[in-house]
Amino acid sequence: MAIHINKNYLVNLVFAVIALSLIILGSRYYNHYVSAYTDVTIDSKVLNETRKIFIRLPSNYDANKTYSLIIKTDGNFNLDKWDESLTMLAKKQGGKQAILVAIPNLFFVSSRNRDLVPPYARQEVNTEARLDDDTQPNGEADKFLQFIEIELLPYLSSKFKLNNNRVLSGFSAGGSFVLYAFHTKTELFNGYFAFSPAAWYDDMTVVSKVDTFLKSKNEAFKQPTYLFLSVGGDEHPLMLEAYNNLEQTFKTNYNNNLLWESIINPNAEHNDNPLLSVADALGGYQRFLNKTP
Repeated sequence: MAIHINKNYLVNLVFAVIALSLIILGSRYYNHYVSAYTDVTIDSKVLNETRKIFIRLPSNYDANKTYSLIIKTDGNFNLDKWDESLTMLAKKQGGKQAILVAIPNLFFVSSRNRDLVPPYARQEVNTEARLDDDTQPNGEADKFLQFIEIELLPYLSSKFKLNNNRVLSGFSAGGSFVLYAFHTKTELFNGYFAFSPAAWYDDMTVVSKVDTFLKSKNEAFKQPTYLFLSVGGDEHPLMLEAYNNLEQTFKTNYNNNLLWESIINPNAEHNDNPLLSVADALGGYQRFLNKTP
């Protein structure tokens, strides 16, 4: 028996599928590329592309007052927790607050590993050391850091009154970016938060670079600097091994101008750890500032 399908039914079905797809795409775009705060677009000559930033101002923001600055990667990821933690810290510290700037990854282009993986490691991260004939592209964290240094920071300084207290924060690949900035542009920030840093790239080359830096570049710390490391107790063994190696290199390479702290959050998996780490990192940084002349 032949089955007859109404042409109008097919047309309506196609339009319904397209409409649903657009709704889903629009929802994903909004969740990824629109924040609950102030969204600004910057035309970057360094990156040769347009980038958005999300700016969270303190609830009692006063344009005549001076503020600390926190820059975080991965845009909306964990942004609500940052808002909550900054609000709670301000209450404890008598109203002191910071301006938080989050940089989202591009939406239609896979830019996260490109921007956050150090230029000495492969974008498609690998646990093994690379071979001499390996042609896979490296990360471009050097360009992304340059964007922050010569485009984003001057823009923010032109819009807000900022003091010299600046923090860079990142999670996973963003944590490796934080460590890259720490050992290549140490003076750019005086606070570094690396949550579950992916330091195991290419046979732990990130750990090796940090170790070499600490052994040979003590003079790079021209100002008191704070570093916060954290990892979840239930994360992948490679993540835990890299974390332990980082701890060891900081323990064996002491510097008067560097205060570092590390926390293992029990029973926490990879995506749980940053949520549990924000308040501890902010609290540690505030204690650091209180002790700094």
